[in-house]
Amino acid sequence: MERILHFRREVRAFEAAARRAGRAAPLVPSCPGWSVSDLVVHLGSVHRGVAHIIGHRLAGPPDPSADPSFAGLPADTRDWPRPESAPNRGPLPGSLADWFAEGAAALEALFRARGPEAPAWTWSREQTTGFWLRVQTIEAAVHRWDAENALGTPGPVDAALAADAVGHSFEVMAPWSRARSAAPPGAGERYRFRRTDGDDVWTVCLDGDTVRTTPDGAPCDAEASGTASDLMLFLWGRLPADRLTVTGDRAALDRYTTLVPPV
Repeated sequence: MERILHFRREVRAFEAAARRAGRAAPLVPSCPGWSVSDLVVHLGSVHRGVAHIIGHRLAGPPDPSADPSFAGLPADTRDWPRPESAPNRGPLPGSLADWFAEGAAALEALFRARGPEAPAWTWSREQTTGFWLRVQTIEAAVHRWDAENALGTPGPVDAALAADAVGHSFEVMAPWSRARSAAPPGAGERYRFRRTDGDDVWTVCLDGDTVRTTPDGAPCDAEASGTASDLMLFLWGRLPADRLTVTGDRAALDRYTTLVPPV
């Protein structure tokens, strides 16, 4: 899968959705307390921060209070949404959408220039530019869905990208989410997630503070089946379990989001 092509498609679709926000930016149901305008500020800021990390080979996250220039803000932001006023329901300024597009294009250019194996600081054990490309492609897809959902009917996530995101959830995001949220320890619960639009099957065991994948034939407490997109969006807290086909202990699947809080 060429992640950089998916990154480009998702950020452009996100931008298109944002520009459709109109005279009153709608609330984003899947991001409580935010409007579409706030979502643009969030994702655009993340892009600028990641680009600063990669471009300047930082050894940690940038400090906006020490050097806010990396955000590349235009001289006039008087009509921009203010984080302290969220949710900001006013018209989404064209200059905000332009700023987002410029930041996304600059980050894409860095991904292309550096290559996935180039070293880069990240908050994970994997310290590569490729890690940022994977994370930001998935984040762009999730927030594109958020924006489209706020405006009407969201399109599904590309199947290959969604399947990659499911694997990423178990490899990286689930352990990180559990650690940062002080989630209760697992008691050996096993969950199987079966993709209906492909051959992928993921079986996951939650044991104490550990999240680990197990052989697909191992017994499980609950199995959830759906398209790769629906599985991904469930794991990211965007779709409820009733969008999936569940066999086994439904209550056990309902406990999954307690054991692994969505990010």
